[in-house]
Amino acid sequence: MRMSVDIGGTFTDLVVEDADGLALYKAPTVPADPVQGILDVLATAAVARDVPLASLLGQVGSFVHATTRGLNAVLTGNAARTAFLTTAGHPDVLLLREGGRPDPFDFTRPFPLPYVPRALTFEVPERVLSTGEVLTPFDAGAFERTCDELVAADVEAVAVCLLWATVNPVHELAVGEVLERRLPGVPYTLSHALNPSLREYRRASSAAIDASLKPLMSDYFSALTDRLRAAGLAGRILMVTSAGGVIDAVDAVARPILTINSGPSMAPIAGRAYALADAGSEDVIVADAGGTTYDVTLVRRGEIPSTRSAWVGEVGTGHMTGLPSIDVKSVGAGGGSIAWVDEGGLLHVGPQSAGSVPGPACYGRGGTRPTVTDAALVLGYLDPDEFSSGAMRLDTKAAIEVVRTEVADVLGIDVIEAADAILQLTTEQMVRAIEEITVGQGIDPAKAVLIGGGGAAGLNAHAVAERLGCRTLVVPAVGAALAAAGALMSDLTAIYSATAPTVTSAFHADRVNAALADLVAQGRDFAARAGVPAEAAGIALFAEARYPQQIWELEVPLRVTSFESTADVEAFAQDFHRTHEEILGITDPASPVEVVSWGARVTVALDEANHQIGALPPPTGSADVRRAFVPGEGMREVPVVPLASMQVGAVVRGPVLVEAPFTTVVVAGEADCRLGESGSLVIETVQQEENR
Repeated sequence: MRMSVDIGGTFTDLVVEDADGLALYKAPTVPADPVQGILDVLATAAVARDVPLASLLGQVGSFVHATTRGLNAVLTGNAARTAFLTTAGHPDVLLLREGGRPDPFDFTRPFPLPYVPRALTFEVPERVLSTGEVLTPFDAGAFERTCDELVAADVEAVAVCLLWATVNPVHELAVGEVLERRLPGVPYTLSHALNPSLREYRRASSAAIDASLKPLMSDYFSALTDRLRAAGLAGRILMVTSAGGVIDAVDAVARPILTINSGPSMAPIAGRAYALADAGSEDVIVADAGGTTYDVTLVRRGEIPSTRSAWVGEVGTGHMTGLPSIDVKSVGAGGGSIAWVDEGGLLHVGPQSAGSVPGPACYGRGGTRPTVTDAALVLGYLDPDEFSSGAMRLDTKAAIEVVRTEVADVLGIDVIEAADAILQLTTEQMVRAIEEITVGQGIDPAKAVLIGGGGAAGLNAHAVAERLGCRTLVVPAVGAALAAAGALMSDLTAIYSATAPTVTSAFHADRVNAALADLVAQGRDFAARAGVPAEAAGIALFAEARYPQQIWELEVPLRVTSFESTADVEAFAQDFHRTHEEILGITDPASPVEVVSWGARVTVALDEANHQIGALPPPTGSADVRRAFVPGEGMREVPVVPLASMQVGAVVRGPVLVEAPFTTVVVAGEADCRLGESGSLVIETVQQEENR
């Protein structure tokens, strides 16, 4: 048996995989104690299976966990008190940063503060040149005095980023040795070991964020492990990474920055699998609508996009992680997003969210602001008696009242019109997010399959598909916990980098081949630590390259593990030109290609993993009707069809409400709905089918 848990802003999701297939459970997130939320959803599963919790956990071979604990700590400024050590004469690397104002003409926006303040930035007397030659030797005596200042400042973590440590790390290693002796027990991060990048700000930022999270995440992982073990878990505990894989909890403690965007990274893994199984497509728009955010990713030809430009906070003014991360676009449009009217009489939805506490007004937990969930209940899309598979009863009167007083009366419209306006505005926000990653890159979204995931996905998924012109929409049976399901489909993953700059017109084959050999060795060592033979690891080499004088690099897969001839170099150049044209629309075949760094993506399949995507066990249920809103018709009787009652191949014509575990799929227009082979709901727009 395997389990995966994803802690969202409103609900904590649990997916259990055993010999009988998949099972999905939810429980409210406990913001003050996320581990308690995990224990609550585990207890829910134990009750549903009619076994003691200890007995259930005793059957678990691996437990996979995604968390936003580190992300929230950085966003709220609650990470550890961290010192930043850098080369003498270069104290402003975190201040003179990458990024900029989203609106270049908005001069009211203050310049962002550095992640570590100047008061906790210390200069280390040393200097290494770009060739690796030591220009100024490390001054151990002066650094001893710096350590006295660190002790006096009562720092809780230390980040070290010295110039050209990626070429020659001798001084960073020396600093680490002194820190271990002078500040025992204080965690530190050496930039060359974490992120050997040529870009100084990214290397410094990643080191600072990683170091600042070590005390917090170490305590969190310890509490998680101790409480799960005490509850009866004996299996392996794994953590989800931002790069779309999993690592052992002990590795996550050593490099907590790897887990900072762990939650959103898993939905594309599951979405890709369901699109291929149910629609036979490798071009996929994966949408995950939770209680707080709407996360979207574009998968092309089966390749999940990755970026090193991931930000914590607002793009340009937040803090860059500088490490590979699944490229996910997020907007504040989820089931708990709050609807409000500004002083000018304009309706807004989000980015504020009611979360799980107090939650939407209809939860009856003290919420007094209208949310997307409240609007959906007013429109009749949700069953108040069977919300979240009967785990919660919704207060329809409270939803109507809060939508009326906060939106309808303010705008001078009917409460049904107000609720519909909230849903329509939410749909538009979701469409804009998808258009940004599709139309913005010259890609027609109508040619891709849309995956509707997340507990709130069903409310808008079909409306979003219609607006985009997507022919096919797939709502997986486990769509309400898409990220948690993706975690069960993931492998142990690691990404290694090496700095060996070169250009194809003057290629340094010996230096490059040495770097590639070292990357392969690191991959094999990773496999050994995972307990599998080296040959069992999948090692994919790649280069980060650009045309000379370009600012940004593109990732290009390598065909070879070493460059043995000019033909190998030329083939790589052609691959880069092709990639450049595909992504940016232009190419310059006559130009040489400059490689900034090399990398290896290593994957090791988990022994017990079989990547099930089968349907959930069918609940009982029969078709019914419910009074709900249909655009252009108003409130009317609409058929309600349980997903489990549908037969493979049989078509149900919309308008219809399809009730799946933990979500209701609203098909308010004409569309054909059928059950896919994997148990997913597949929806195809009638007009597009007839005109195809």
